[in-house]
Amino acid sequence: MPGFRAATALCVAFAAVGLTGCSGDFSSVDVAQARVTAKENAVTQAEADLAAASGEFCDASKTYITALDRYGDVLNATAPTVGDIRVAGADLTEPRADAFAGAEAAVEAQQALVVAEQELVDARAALQQAQGGSSDASPSSADQPTSTPLAPATTVDRVTQAEAEFTAAQGAVTDDTTLTDASEQFNSAAVALEMAWLQLFADAGCLSDAQQQQAQEIVRAYTTTLQQDLAAAGHYAGAVDGVYGPATVAAVEDVQKANGLPVTGTVDKATAAALQAELEALGGAAAQQSTATTAAVQQTLKLAGFWDGPVDGAWTPELTEALKEFQSALGVEPTGTVDSATIAAFEKTIAELQNPEPSPTPTPTPTATNEP
Repeated sequence: MPGFRAATALCVAFAAVGLTGCSGDFSSVDVAQARVTAKENAVTQAEADLAAASGEFCDASKTYITALDRYGDVLNATAPTVGDIRVAGADLTEPRADAFAGAEAAVEAQQALVVAEQELVDARAALQQAQGGSSDASPSSADQPTSTPLAPATTVDRVTQAEAEFTAAQGAVTDDTTLTDASEQFNSAAVALEMAWLQLFADAGCLSDAQQQQAQEIVRAYTTTLQQDLAAAGHYAGAVDGVYGPATVAAVEDVQKANGLPVTGTVDKATAAALQAELEALGGAAAQQSTATTAAVQQTLKLAGFWDGPVDGAWTPELTEALKEFQSALGVEPTGTVDSATIAAFEKTIAELQNPEPSPTPTPTPTATNEP
């Protein structure tokens, strides 16, 4: 009996807003208010469903990224063999499926929230019409719910492309593929895929504000060092700003093209080794600059009295400021980055600290005697 079921549902809605009685004699305002309340509850539930789906996606994608890192080495140092590469699908298939399923569920939950919000807007417009008796109470454009994608389309497209490239790289490895070729092909594709998923992980809101800030600082410090090395090797002429933008991607691709490596724009093992070899071949300031690691910077600044933090190899904003102070004290341009002038200042400071100039020996004063 559809009529009876509808009346029962309406009674439940009325009970939710505190109306008593269910005799069937309801005003249009009562009915409209009950619908608004029901739609508000629906929005609340949709928001909870989206939060849960997003959490599941973040957990699944984190597991997949961790599995990928065995072959990409972005997070932890590993050394996969050809055998590992041939059977990589065994430990990636399930995490990948879970990550994609989590993404689809999150997108569906977001769409459901948009529908619930639109229904709430319509219900409120109907209530306004019932209260005012107006026949034209359609919701304005300002009331319409807006839908923000869980992640930018470019990020999603890059993940899709990287997945295809990774599958192709894995399929290209055969029993006749040498270990060197397999490492170059597979590691480059794995790094590109892992980087794409890390970007999606961040863009989808899987990091807290503090984690997001920390990740940005780490990426900026890494990119700054990379740009310095690329510039020293003659591949990069842009600003050393710590932004992994198109100019930096193009410079990395230039290194890969020059060394016959897969062109991905991301730094894998082979690309890092090729860049290091170029710097060592150049010698002089370029080689010195390439070996000026963060830990070395921290140690030098500590010896010079400009750094009281840990020597842990982690570049932080505080370390940048300490470096600027050190550069200013030595008359070097305070760029906050390790350039050739700063390297020279480092070496001079270390030499002075390790081999201080001896204090002049005072000449003994003759003692007066009774001798003529």
